[in-house]
Parts: sequence; C-alpha cells; structure tokens
Amino acid sequence: MTTKQDIIKSVPQKGFFGHPKGLLSLFFTEFWERFSYYGMRAILLYYMYYELNQGGLGLDRSTANSIMAVYGSLVYMSGIIGGWIADRLFGTTKTVFYGGVAIMIGHATLAIPGGMTTLFVSMAFIIIGTGLLKPNISSIVGDLYAENDVRRDSGFSIFYMGINAGAFIAPFIVGTVGLDYNFHAGFGLAAIGMFFGLVVFMVTKKKYLGLAGSFAPNPLAKDERVKVFSRIAIGIVAILVIGYILITNGIMTIDVFTMIVSILGIVIPTIYFIVLYRSAKTNADEKSRVLAYIPLFVAAMMFWAIQEQGAIILAQYADERTNLMVGSFEINPAWFQSLNPLFIIALAPIFAWLWVKLGERQPSTPKKFALGLFFASMSFLVMIIPAYMNGTDTLVSPYWLVLSFFLVVLGELLLSPVGLSATTKLAPAAFAAQTMSLWFLTSASAQAINAQVVKLYTPENEIAYFGVIGAVALIIGFLLYFFSPKIEEFMRGIK
Repeated sequence: MTTKQDIIKSVPQKGFFGHPKGLLSLFFTEFWERFSYYGMRAILLYYMYYELNQGGLGLDRSTANSIMAVYGSLVYMSGIIGGWIADRLFGTTKTVFYGGVAIMIGHATLAIPGGMTTLFVSMAFIIIGTGLLKPNISSIVGDLYAENDVRRDSGFSIFYMGINAGAFIAPFIVGTVGLDYNFHAGFGLAAIGMFFGLVVFMVTKKKYLGLAGSFAPNPLAKDERVKVFSRIAIGIVAILVIGYILITNGIMTIDVFTMIVSILGIVIPTIYFIVLYRSAKTNADEKSRVLAYIPLFVAAMMFWAIQEQGAIILAQYADERTNLMVGSFEINPAWFQSLNPLFIIALAPIFAWLWVKLGERQPSTPKKFALGLFFASMSFLVMIIPAYMNGTDTLVSPYWLVLSFFLVVLGELLLSPVGLSATTKLAPAAFAAQTMSLWFLTSASAQAINAQVVKLYTPENEIAYFGVIGAVALIIGFLLYFFSPKIEEFMRGIK
C-alpha cells in the first residue's frame, strides 16, 4: 500500500521557488484552465443580455444574472462528483485530465453560433469538466507536502497566483475579442487556452508529480462496481427522462430550475457534513475536525456570496452605471474582471512571505477567515457611497469599482488559499478529495443563494442591496472571531 511518505519521496521537493517541482506543473496547468474559464465568464453575462443585433441572446438582466449565479453554483457543486470519482475510481491525476478535456469541448461548443441550445450544452460540459478538474488539482497540491510542512500555506498561495495569472490576462484577450469583434471568437480562444493547459499537464506530470494523485485512496471493490455503475446509469436516465417531460410540458422553467439549485445549495453540504461525521471510516479526532470545519464553511460561503457577485452585479454595474471614459480612452467593461486577479498577483507574494515570516505567530485559521469577511463586507459597503452622494441615475467613477475589488481581494487572500490548505489538513483520510469538493461547495452554495439574491438588484435600490449584504457579512465575521478559540479546540492540533 502506498503511504503518504512514499508520495513525498517520489516528488522532487526542491526546484520551484523552494517548493516541490510538482507545484510548477500544477501552477501552469491551472493557469491555462483559469484563462479559459475566466475568459469565458468575462463575456458570458454580456452575451446573454446584449440584444440580438449586438450578437447576444437578448435575455432580460434579471434572468441573465440568475443564470450566471446558477452556472457558477453548478460548476462548483459538480466538484462532489469529481471528488468521488477521484477517491473511488481513477485517482486525482487522471480525473484532472478528463475534466480538462470536457472543459475544452464545452468552450469549443460555445464558439459555435447556436443560441440557447449551444449555451446550455456548453454549460453542461464545462460544469462536469470543472467538477472533475478543480477540486482534484488542488488536492494534488496538498499531496506534494508532508502534513506538518511549514511551506504548505505558502505553496497554496503560490498556486493561487497561477490561478490568478490566467484569470488576469483572460478578460483583456477574450473580453476584447468577444465584445469588440465577436462573442463566439472569444469563446473559441477560451477553448484554445484549455488545450494548452492539457498539454502542460501531460508533458510534466510523470517527471514532477511522482506518485501524487496516481491512485484512488478509497477504491471501489470489483463486486461494488457493477452495483454502483448500474445505479448511476439508472439515475442519469431517470433525470434525463424526467427533465425532458418537465421541460416539454413547461413545468421546468428557468425560475423553477434556479430555485431547485438554490435549495440544493443548502441541502447538499448539510448531507455531506452528516455523512463525513457519521462514517465509520472517520475517527474521533477527524470527527472533531469536521465539526470545526462547519463554521469555516459558513464564513467562506458568506465571503463567496460577495466575491462572486464581481462577475454578476459588479459586471452589470461596470456596463451600465460606470463612466467608462478615462480621458479620451474608453474602458472595455469586461476588463474590470481583471482587477481581482491583478490585485491577487500583486499581493499574494506578500501574504505568502508573511505567513512564512510569522511562522507559529500567525493568526489561526478561524481568525484569518474572520478578517477575510471583514474586508469582504467593506467591499460592498463602500459601494453605497457613490449612490448616496450622487444618486443612482448618474454614471460613477470607475475608481469605486477598483476600490471594491481591492478590498475583496484582501479578504480573499486571508481566506481562500488558507481555506484550501486547512481543508487538506482537516479532511478525514478516507475522504481527502471529497472534502476538497466540500470546500468548493462553499462557492457553490453561495452562488446558489445568489441565484435568488441577484434578482433583487436594481440601480434604484443599490444602497439597500449593498448595505444589507455588507452588514450581514460583518456580523458573521465578528461572531467567527469571537468563537475562534473554541473552534481551534475542535481542530485537534491543526493550525
């Protein structure tokens, strides 16, 4: 049986800024995957609500916003499937490759003009592919380090830079081509980006990743496979038949579907926590850590509910409420989607250095989460100011959006890479990849709830909209900070 120590020995432990060489492979694979995803996302909202004569689909704003939130939710919700497949069937490296292929097909499909049909087919491929790839590539990063390796948080911060380097350049390239020339050409560029990611992964994985992710930690026994695969096949057929009947009879509308996803965003993680806690494969220390993970999950969900609106409400704000002229130069509204990754690229090395410098003196994981929520709340509360000062019927300076994105990035660097690292440490051994999927459910649940929340936004009520959401995040942050010592006790020695 392959042990954690065997994996560590098989991976070159130096060679990439003092980190394992495998981090280089995963860094550039994720760079291209995020280029494709964030490039597509930078223009998708506009593609949905721009008029037909502008190359769009002509949907109303509220519906387009809701679809964006549901899409984002399902992308991360599908990580449950990806985690299960990696844990029980293929291991993480094979699952990552299959996911990349599905993502590439999805973007290529969206590059073909075909209206709502190609939109939904493309979404299906990208949802499945991202679910296979996203949680598992992060899990491989965790496999590169020994459990108590002090480089772990720093390594995840560097990995996070790779994510955001791809996300930074994508809106400039895909956004410019999509909005200034043709939406479908922009989506085609996203497919090419994913192709490059697959090439990097296949060329470097054998030499740099060693045994990391090469086997399923909790594989299905041979006699289990027939039973499980039969149930999966029956389930897929049942869903397709029921879906067809409901859609053709006008019962399954977009509004009904978004409500179902919103409910699943609460129900699925609840079931997940119950299963992890009650499993016979979870020992006493691991059960305690699962309980400690619950408040971190809630805090992360609140954070992502704000952060993910950068591609929905703030994207609409950039298009309709922002003065896009800076002197004689006109800003492309899609370019604002590069602000988040730009600030992360600039600040991530500072945070990575800070955690190494502080060592044992750094704030605990729950306190980092609480501080992250504080900055997220401020990113929405500052958006009240321009509406309060000048009303909601005038165009505002683009620098308000710059400030909002900057504040939420401070929160993201306190919460997201730390959350990835904490997940790999708090995960029960038998559910390593699936617990990483649970981490990505924080975003899925947030966006499932956002599918209902974003419908409430209009320029006329934006003071109340930004104010209420910002205040709720602030309150949760204070509560988390106050209860941090108790949460740390339940973490059983994990810092």
